[in-house]
Amino acid sequence: MFRSVLQLRSGPGLLIRGLGTHRGGSTLDWDEKVSEIKKKIRSILPGEACTPLYDTSHLPPEHSDVVIVGGGVLGLSVAFWLKKLQKKGDGIRVLVVERDHTYSKASTVLSVGGIRQQFSLPENVQLSLFSVDFLRNINEYLAVVDSPPVDLQFNPSGYLLLASEKGASTLENRVKMQRQEGAKVCLMSPEQLQNKFPWMNTKGVALASYGMEGEGWFDPWSLLQGLRRKVQSMGVLFCQGEVTRFITSSNRMVTSSGEEVVLKRIYEVHVKMNNSLEYQPVECAIVINAAGAWSGQIAELAGIGKGPPGTLQGTKLPVEPRKRYVYVWHCPQGPGLEMPFVADTNGVYFRREGLGNNYLGGCSPTEVS
Repeated sequence: MFRSVLQLRSGPGLLIRGLGTHRGGSTLDWDEKVSEIKKKIRSILPGEACTPLYDTSHLPPEHSDVVIVGGGVLGLSVAFWLKKLQKKGDGIRVLVVERDHTYSKASTVLSVGGIRQQFSLPENVQLSLFSVDFLRNINEYLAVVDSPPVDLQFNPSGYLLLASEKGASTLENRVKMQRQEGAKVCLMSPEQLQNKFPWMNTKGVALASYGMEGEGWFDPWSLLQGLRRKVQSMGVLFCQGEVTRFITSSNRMVTSSGEEVVLKRIYEVHVKMNNSLEYQPVECAIVINAAGAWSGQIAELAGIGKGPPGTLQGTKLPVEPRKRYVYVWHCPQGPGLEMPFVADTNGVYFRREGLGNNYLGGCSPTEVS
């Protein structure tokens, strides 16, 4: 068979004459057909590049060291630091799986873009202090050759958290901790508030905490696009699809107390392509759950929370989507550039949006809503 193919290829003149004498056909048409036949013959000969029968360019790779589920700011940030901190020559392979390339329901772009250090946990304060330094020097981290600089439109106007008599002592204790962690936060009385922000009604306010440095808001979409552009330049792979299954292996071990435990490890992820029943298995060593509000669902998919009650495997990841509303309004006589990001005693928050007396605001949902 191989010899016949070679003979057919070595005698193109005979082949062309035979086809060209077909009655009723154009020589030009037959020339095109002959050219196609030659291409097909070349594709099956040794040493020739084969034309794939099926386009797989939209599929994720079959192997990746790390699979990150979720391509928002958190997932992209993880990808960035994995590549940045890798040892030279290691070439760790990172795949980011994002089901919605428009990010229409992603927390990243639906947020109001605030950053603060006024948290109740020291770990969150430290994370935010690092993050604000990252944002200040964004182009030292995310610069890409021959691309414009990232413009986050950062407004360092601070956060202003208000407290009633009931919450004043809690707010005071938190500010003490925040200062110990290095945050520049001060306490303000109602009188001080009135002097600094004369537009504010301080009725019902007993105490306030004000971020004097490293707090404010920025454009989340610009940060998302800057991170995505950077990690792509670093070799991170992207796939538009949805993780639908994890394949695990199990190992048994005995603890020092003599208790036998089963350890499971994910070694394969199934990624379903959008608008298709098709899926691609991806072998991996590590899976990172960065699915935001849907992290609880991804954890459950991996078996977390499905074990016996009272055990680690039986403990669900307490993350679920919650409906929130953000409103935009125009107020011609509203506060201007001196306005911080304000959070009222009842959970209502608002900030300035641009310079045209437009404002963004909403109310965080309660635990029982």
